[in-house]
Amino acid sequence: MNGASPSTLLVDGDYASWRSQALLALAAGWTPEAVTWVERDSIISVTPAQMPLDYPTTAPVVCDARTRGAGAHSDSIGLRVSISSTLASLLQDAALYRSPQRWALLYRVLWRWWHGDRAVASAADEDGARLHTMARSVRRAKHDMIAYVRFHRRGGAGMPEYLAWYEPEHDVLAYAAEHFARRMGTSSWWIGTPQGAALWDGAALQLSAVSGDAATIRADAAVDEVESLWLAYYKSTFNPARLNEMALHQHMPVRFWKHLPEGPLIPAMIADARSGARRVAQASAVRTMTGKQVAVDAQRARPSRPIPSSLDECRRCELWRNATQAVPGHGPETARMMLIGEQPGDHEDLTGRAFVGPAGQVLDEALRRAGVPRDAVFLTNAVKHFKWIAHGKRRMHKTPAQREVHACAHWLEQELARVRPAVIVTLGATALGAVLRRNVNLQDYLHAPVRLGDAWLIATWHPSYALRVDGAAAREAIVAAIGKAVACGRQLATAAVDAH
Repeated sequence: MNGASPSTLLVDGDYASWRSQALLALAAGWTPEAVTWVERDSIISVTPAQMPLDYPTTAPVVCDARTRGAGAHSDSIGLRVSISSTLASLLQDAALYRSPQRWALLYRVLWRWWHGDRAVASAADEDGARLHTMARSVRRAKHDMIAYVRFHRRGGAGMPEYLAWYEPEHDVLAYAAEHFARRMGTSSWWIGTPQGAALWDGAALQLSAVSGDAATIRADAAVDEVESLWLAYYKSTFNPARLNEMALHQHMPVRFWKHLPEGPLIPAMIADARSGARRVAQASAVRTMTGKQVAVDAQRARPSRPIPSSLDECRRCELWRNATQAVPGHGPETARMMLIGEQPGDHEDLTGRAFVGPAGQVLDEALRRAGVPRDAVFLTNAVKHFKWIAHGKRRMHKTPAQREVHACAHWLEQELARVRPAVIVTLGATALGAVLRRNVNLQDYLHAPVRLGDAWLIATWHPSYALRVDGAAAREAIVAAIGKAVACGRQLATAAVDAH
């Protein structure tokens, strides 16, 4: 580098620039601690002694369709670093996280991976957890920008038809601009942010570092008749009896209100609801016929949470935020026996399969001793996301709350209806309560099978209990329960034959 300090690398503000410099640093063998990452916009804060005299001119490598899937990075110096597609996606999203420390973290992750430390991609790892958090925040910012950008029609000729101003939390302008370019066809538009701007002329997209300000945009925007209609519609559909302020702030945070046309209306509508409008079924301005006001219980008036279309999209409780993925049940759809546990553990959360960790090994041993092949039963959990608390670098299991069990009941009921097992074995009190849909004492159900509709219900200890108490009695009880399940299944099968 022509006498430059090897510990300082310049990033030109995007992932491609960082990747090019990171590959050079890896080839040189520079450890993460030995490298200082400097963004071009912050050069003024770095002394001349810290700055390289001449940066390498190696162009960033562009992943084409062939190399992107494998996550392979290479450059003209011959270095090749192969990473998983999952890690590649995490790095690219985290690179948009607005923090001066992002490049150092990305390089530390890449350095550890290159040296064989695959745990760095896990959310259970300290660096991995930070990477996952950054990526999730960026993905949320992408969603928010698409959801909360509001265009205003412009009156002047020879200029973009629509204007918008938005203040994203992270550097997601390019992502959102590509989305709007696809959605708005040949209509021209301009989106300004404090960091830059995007212009679509109906055929090509241009990104620049020059933006403007929100006041200029609102002054240049003509009176938008469509926006006036939208405000009238928004006010007319507001039902104070159904106001749920917590849900409102969760799905439309206050920081977005100032750039929404309906933003100025929201505080007044909330104030009206608090001051008494909530007691009636609809706002007075909506009524077109006179009559008696009907008092409505606000709690009953609130709609229930919608059922998501797939388990991966489930947001009915907050467990998804800290879980790697949802863990559905698995096994043959024709299984006669279904075993239901409490929730996924650390291993299950990372692999996406139920009962593959230490508790799963205890269950495998019990199945083997009872003479039941694992691939002949359906394995699932009452709760589909891993609930945990940090304990050093480990993720420790935490029992799900009743509201979380209730929120996940839809998925368990769906599995029960699909498989229609002859025998259900519940492992632990949480699973038993989920199946019976009430709080129960496990001890009351340990001794004999219980009839549940067309099926038998057999309760026993969770395999993790056998690990905690290190007792042979719990393991024997699990084996005995599976043995009872086999006997009950045979009894039902015999009864069915006799009936015919």
